[in-house]
Amino acid sequence: MPLVLAGHAHGEEWPAALDASLASAGIPRSAVAILVQDVAGGPPLLEHRSTEAMNPASVMKLVTTFAALDQLGPAFSWTTRVSSGTDAKLQDGVLHGDLYVTGGGDPRLSRERLWLLLRELRAQGIRRIAGDVITDRSLFRLPPHDPGAFDRRPLRPYNVGPDALTVDYGAVTVQFRPSGEGVSATVDPLPTGLALDIRIRRTGNGGCGDPTAQLTATTTVNPAGDAVLRIDGNLPPACTDAFDWNFAPLPPDRLFAGLFRSLWRELGGELGGRFRDGATPPGARLLAESRSPSLAEVLRDMNKWSNNVIARTLLATLGATAEPGEDAPSAGARRVARSLAANGIDTDQLVIENGAGLSRIERISARSLGQLLIASWHSRTMPELVASLPIAGVDGTARKRVAGSPAQGAAHVKTGTLDGVRSLAGYVQARNGHRYAVILLINHPNAGASRNSQDAVLEWVENR
Repeated sequence: MPLVLAGHAHGEEWPAALDASLASAGIPRSAVAILVQDVAGGPPLLEHRSTEAMNPASVMKLVTTFAALDQLGPAFSWTTRVSSGTDAKLQDGVLHGDLYVTGGGDPRLSRERLWLLLRELRAQGIRRIAGDVITDRSLFRLPPHDPGAFDRRPLRPYNVGPDALTVDYGAVTVQFRPSGEGVSATVDPLPTGLALDIRIRRTGNGGCGDPTAQLTATTTVNPAGDAVLRIDGNLPPACTDAFDWNFAPLPPDRLFAGLFRSLWRELGGELGGRFRDGATPPGARLLAESRSPSLAEVLRDMNKWSNNVIARTLLATLGATAEPGEDAPSAGARRVARSLAANGIDTDQLVIENGAGLSRIERISARSLGQLLIASWHSRTMPELVASLPIAGVDGTARKRVAGSPAQGAAHVKTGTLDGVRSLAGYVQARNGHRYAVILLINHPNAGASRNSQDAVLEWVENR
């Protein structure tokens, strides 16, 4: 029977494969919202519960992306600056005075770019910084952040909060190298103030699927006050290849200070003072600066791999640049809502907490997402938004979707995953030459079993 939509025009029959996959997963239609709409206009091809407020998980990054392109523009970038104090003097390789590092909120500041900044200081003849290194994080006014609050996994990099001055998304990469005798582990460079304690046993049976499956990570503090990242557990003898594992064992301020110290020492530099937060004086003399890639490039990193730290930082940037001095995430949420409303997108059901979708309270309707996708398609920044999305069956978080089917490569989609949530939104190029905005939101305890439902919708639209 055709799907009857309360309060909406009738759509076509549900795709048989979608119905079958939902039934197999034990998910009722009452837990599903769908919208399939030609970007050129006309009545929806399929619509069900499109006005219901749903948790979108990481599909919320589409909302943050749209507002950022609309409000900041695709060429926007972030700058990190290094300056000397107004009374600082350089004599015989010694900077007599304080050094200021002013954070611009760059979500892509890496240890490589930090190394280049410090190398530029060395090239100017600075060997020793006699004063303090003062880190200015004042661009973002942020509420307290508990990295373990969401899922009690504080060491997971996706739980890192925004910060005006952070490096490598607030994470370190531990490189493990198994051998017959045991497992060695390194961090390059190892931030000052962090130590590794590896207690991995080469025991167990079977193959080596996920080498981290039987490993656990915890942090402690040693007598010197350093953070100690301890890895315990078993690594089966079948695991012989080196592998990487990312952690966030230090808060952003300590990670930045630790990497600065390690890199500066490697460059032959010396530090006479300590690290502390403070404000950059108006008359500080600029010594070096590092500019981020453009917003368009940063959005590709954010959406292709669903990077939560970039999304949180982007929301804070939107807030800080619109309402300086106010709580940055809250101000960012207000700016996003204004951007959507100004573009004719319904915001009645919109709830933004961090702009990343790593939230139990964020909400949006399928209809609002459809309006956003269509508005974006007709905007000047359409190419940048579409190019930031994973291509189904090709790359990013969608690289394993519809693989081997005719729909492979036909869809640019953002997906979202939380316990009890599976979501998908983006564009599908159909065989009839039309392009459709496609949204599928599922909020149900069995949502984790609905992967085939997403593929079924993509394949059904592609086959038009």
